Amino acid sequence: MTDLILRNGKITTLDRQRPEAEALAIADGLVQAVGPEAEVMALAGPGTEVLDLGGRRVIPGLNDSHLHLIRGGLSYNMELRWENLPSLADALRLLKQQAERTPAPQWVRVVGGWSEFQFAERRMPSLAEINAAAPDTPVFILHLYGRALLNRAALRVLGFGKETPNPPGGEIERDAAGEPTGLLIARPSALILYATLAQGPKLGFEEQLNSSRQFMRELNRLGVTSVIDAGGGGQSYPEDYAVVERLHRDGQLTVRIAYNLFAQKAGSELSDYERWVAMTEPGAGDGLLRVNGAGENLTWAAADFENFLEPRPELAPTMESELEPIVELLAANRWPFRIHATYDETIDRFLTVFERVNGRRPLAARFTIDHAETVSDRNIERIAALGGGIATQHRMAFQGEYFVARYGARAAEATPPIARMLELGVPVGAGTDATRVASYDPWVALWWLTTGKTLGGLRLQPAARTLDRRTALELWTRGSAWFSGEEAVKGSLGAGRYADLAVLSADYFAVPAEEIRSITSELTLLGGRVVHGAGDFADLAPPLPPASPSWSPVASVPSPGQRTAPLAPVHARACADGCASACSLHGHGHQIAWTSPLPVSDRKAFWGALGCSCFAL
Repeated sequence: MTDLILRNGKITTLDRQRPEAEALAIADGLVQAVGPEAEVMALAGPGTEVLDLGGRRVIPGLNDSHLHLIRGGLSYNMELRWENLPSLADALRLLKQQAERTPAPQWVRVVGGWSEFQFAERRMPSLAEINAAAPDTPVFILHLYGRALLNRAALRVLGFGKETPNPPGGEIERDAAGEPTGLLIARPSALILYATLAQGPKLGFEEQLNSSRQFMRELNRLGVTSVIDAGGGGQSYPEDYAVVERLHRDGQLTVRIAYNLFAQKAGSELSDYERWVAMTEPGAGDGLLRVNGAGENLTWAAADFENFLEPRPELAPTMESELEPIVELLAANRWPFRIHATYDETIDRFLTVFERVNGRRPLAARFTIDHAETVSDRNIERIAALGGGIATQHRMAFQGEYFVARYGARAAEATPPIARMLELGVPVGAGTDATRVASYDPWVALWWLTTGKTLGGLRLQPAARTLDRRTALELWTRGSAWFSGEEAVKGSLGAGRYADLAVLSADYFAVPAEEIRSITSELTLLGGRVVHGAGDFADLAPPLPPASPSWSPVASVPSPGQRTAPLAPVHARACADGCASACSLHGHGHQIAWTSPLPVSDRKAFWGALGCSCFAL
């Protein structure tokens, strides 16, 4: 009856009854037994396959509680990833190579997952550098929620000129003659960035299938076996779910997906949910692909984009009147829902609506506050009282420097206050919010949770407020399972649970902190089935077709998870040249950051953490 036994391992089960084990048996896609090797090996039969783990660490499969996998998969093969690159020079070199490979009318896209602080140069690329690297191929580079850089070829293709008006909520930077420079600024909304990206060419259906498979295999290589898909702008149901449905029918899903439905058009959000409530229901599907609920966008009036380059946005006065009937509809139909909320002021207003609805009709299904970077103790307690949870991500690892510049180092010490959430008893899950801002790499997130540092090495949280490694791992496994209502089958390795697990390239519990970022999985199982193998287990890896189209960056550029940027200090010679040149070398982003008043002590903390002695900016 036993299909597979893993022996000679250091198995972290996260099962509180038996937290560690030496061996694990799998039958019919579920964990059959876990425990001492002699006990588990007694279950072996004539047809049982036995794998020697060579003393490697095994963990439950990682579960990203907030990832845009379905949307991201449709374009993954077109995107050049700058994650973990050690220098801007490397980034520009890859950009040039990809521009030379990319045929017309396609674009080169760098869409999230990087920060200028990871580069040795500690600055953004200039528009002149982008134009030199790609003079003829359109280039779109997304930088956090704040801006996008377009080369001259992209401006021509898009038709941006002197007469092009600024869209609502965004700004096209112009030179002295009034011509667009190539910089798009989200002020205050990121819609200008995403609307521009949406104008680029798309892959055909067959290539979208391939692209989604490549993305899932990349996640498998990092030990991810489950995600909760948070929907996304431009991701309409059911039309844009055809690719993932086809992969499911063909038995080609290698990640379990519980997906939320995201309202798409301002003014029509309630009608969207009325239509979807009539079409489907939470739980529809199976253990590989299922409906999870509504959100993360319930109404566009509630959007508070996390853009620390700009002041906190004030939500429209009509937000409550638009949100309340949607929450009422979802509560009446027992639909779980999630809602994007960066700031405590936003969360406060949301909870007032939720409490009003709950007073008339109890919120019987789960609800999730997504992000919650600045949530207060009072509002954490209100979330707990309503039975909600908080899904957190490592977005501060990418833009913590900007947060410090605007709000100060003291405020960053509890942004987000994850340890406090756990103390107050709220369900907490971990994730990435990839792919457009943060990296999809869970090990960067686990590194951030346990060190409190940005990619640039700036320590945001003191050691007392960071998480220990086991607690951080639990947020990525047991914690995330709550957000799809699958606590009984996911998140730990015990009898009767899914045989979803990762055999790690290094011992997460033993390696130095900085090496956490470079961990991958050497063997990933989904329901007891091998979905990724490397190193000693490479022969077990299932075949994957070559990335298509042939010019795809995936086909020619090493996976981001195979690179780890050193946390190099900012170059001392810049400081020696004086404050003005140091500011210039550190980049346009820092110049923007210092436009708001900041105490000298916070400036010292900011630059000092980067290894820079230039404090008088």
